[in-house]
Amino acid sequence: MCGRFAITSPPEAVRAFFRYTEHPNFPPRYNIAPTQPIPIVSARREPGGGGRHFQLARWGFLPGFVKDVQKFPLIINARAETLAEKPSFRAALRRRRCLVPVDCWYEWRASLRGPKTPFLLRRTGGGLMAFAGLWETFTDPSGGEIDTACIVTTMANGATAAIHDRMPALIEPENFDAWLDPDETRPPPLNLLKPAADDAIEFFAIGPGVNRAGNDRPEIQAPAEV
Repeated sequence: MCGRFAITSPPEAVRAFFRYTEHPNFPPRYNIAPTQPIPIVSARREPGGGGRHFQLARWGFLPGFVKDVQKFPLIINARAETLAEKPSFRAALRRRRCLVPVDCWYEWRASLRGPKTPFLLRRTGGGLMAFAGLWETFTDPSGGEIDTACIVTTMANGATAAIHDRMPALIEPENFDAWLDPDETRPPPLNLLKPAADDAIEFFAIGPGVNRAGNDRPEIQAPAEV
């Protein structure tokens, strides 16, 4: 799964990597947690051809059929293996796929004794990544609207399996257009939702500061002392 991540690259670097139309300005976020706003990149069918767009969405997917938000479970991740089978994701999978810009994510390794150990996982050598995601605009009974999103996960690769059995599905730049394609007459490219190569991700243990979502500062990313 993916329960925390960071986006700390400068806004213009993010825009250059994802090539969206808008020029948003946003601060670095070192410890993004569920229910908080997250950046997503989507594509729309527009006259003269579609383009990529930046927007913010609540991290916690709400399907259109939800009647009582308080009673609906928080969906932050969606399993790639069952996306096409779940009514919650069916419409978004066809026409509202997105990319989630990240620099790293955090995972916790269980221990036979003592607390779990947090790890930072990132592209080998550093740099931006794109998680596969789904988004949906939820309309509440009073007519208010909110954009919501979740991250698609897949099986861990051979390296990250030492930390957790799941990992976010990474979409490489050459596949951005295929994943974002809003044309629902074409089948979703589920073949892109696969574990990253074993050497694509590096990771290291960090301190317990990341455990508290309010700790949104660079110090939480420092390697743990041994």
